[in-house]
Amino acid sequence: MQRVIIDTGPLVAWFDAADPHHASALGFLAAFEGQLLSAWPVLTEVCHLLPERLVPDFLRWVARGGVTVIDVPSSTVAALADRMDKYADLPMDLADASLVWVAESLGVLDVLTLDRRDFGIYRTSRGKSLRNLLDVRPAKSAAGSTLSSARVRKRKPAVTTKTAARRPGRSEENRK
Repeated sequence: MQRVIIDTGPLVAWFDAADPHHASALGFLAAFEGQLLSAWPVLTEVCHLLPERLVPDFLRWVARGGVTVIDVPSSTVAALADRMDKYADLPMDLADASLVWVAESLGVLDVLTLDRRDFGIYRTSRGKSLRNLLDVRPAKSAAGSTLSSARVRKRKPAVTTKTAARRPGRSEENRK
C-alpha cells in the first residue's frame, strides 16, 4: 500500500469546496487508495484554517481513519526547533518540521502539499528530498478531465464501501 504524507493545504482544500485548490485536491484524493499520514501540528493548522462549520466533519473523518496521525514524541521537540532554525529564512513552521520528521522516521518521501517552494527545499537529516505528488505531471483521463495523481486510475463511484471512510462529509453547506 502506498503511504503518503499530507500537509495542511490539501486537507483544507479537500474539505472546503470554496478553496481555490479544491478541484486539484479532490482530483488526487478521490483516486488515491493508499494511506495518508500526518501529524498533530498539521491537524491543528487544518482546524484553524477551515471554516468553523467544517471542523467537526474533518475531525470525524480523521477518527474514521481518513488520516493516520503519527505521534511526534516530545523527545524530538529540540530537534524540531533546530530544523526550524535551519530553515528560518523560509520560515519553517512546526507543522512542516513535524512532517519532515515523519518522512525521515518512516522513510516515506512522498508528500501532498500546496507549499511547493518550501517542501522543494526541505531535506531530511540524511539529505533526501521529498517528492510532492501534486507536482507530478497531470494526465488526462479517457473522459478528458485532468487527474493530478501520480498513477492515473479510473474514477470510482462517488461512494463505495472502500472509499466511504476516506471521503470528507458532503454536507449541504460544504457543497456551496
